[in-house]
Amino acid sequence: MHHIDVSIEKDVYAANNRIAHDNAHLLKEHGVRAFDLLGAIGSGKTALIEKMVPELARRGLRGGAIAGDVYGDDDFRRIVATGIPAVNANTGKECHLDAHLVEHALEDLPLREIDILFIENVGNMVCPTDFLLGAEKRIVVVSSTEGDDVVNKHPMMFRGSTIGIINKIDIAPLVGADLDRMEADMHRYNPEIMVFRTNLKTGEGVRAVVDAILR
Repeated sequence: MHHIDVSIEKDVYAANNRIAHDNAHLLKEHGVRAFDLLGAIGSGKTALIEKMVPELARRGLRGGAIAGDVYGDDDFRRIVATGIPAVNANTGKECHLDAHLVEHALEDLPLREIDILFIENVGNMVCPTDFLLGAEKRIVVVSSTEGDDVVNKHPMMFRGSTIGIINKIDIAPLVGADLDRMEADMHRYNPEIMVFRTNLKTGEGVRAVVDAILR
């Protein structure tokens, strides 16, 4: 029985990755660079998009987004308010987006009018790890309010990410979070990861994140 479970899981990942490959090809054809945004609920993924959109616009780049949530459209509405084209992708019961959902969302986006696409995954630190979507880089956002052991508890999330963001740095002293420890843990699990510290209420650190994304 255990063997059957493992082989079904392998098939699911293989099918997903084939679609992810097609998504990547479609995005490339339209000259769109796509980035996965991963992180827990409330870490700051939507706030990051809200702050990055005007920063991209200052550089003459047009943003777009896919908002992934189990249910509802709260994040989607916030993203639409920035003025960029966006699609709401509800997963129903699933705790992650998959390449098939993203494929359908891409059909509803004006790809010719987008330079940088953000794919905001469902707020979860475990499920999204194994499901590639077709983006060129993964960005994982954690906040000081999750505790400074959050990285150590979810190593896989950081192994596959290019950029790590520690948000809510202004609140760290109030919750007793050691930001240096969080950064050190990220580098322990992924020596190549670029780490940034942000306060997305004020926009502190956002310019550096955008620099890294466009690099």
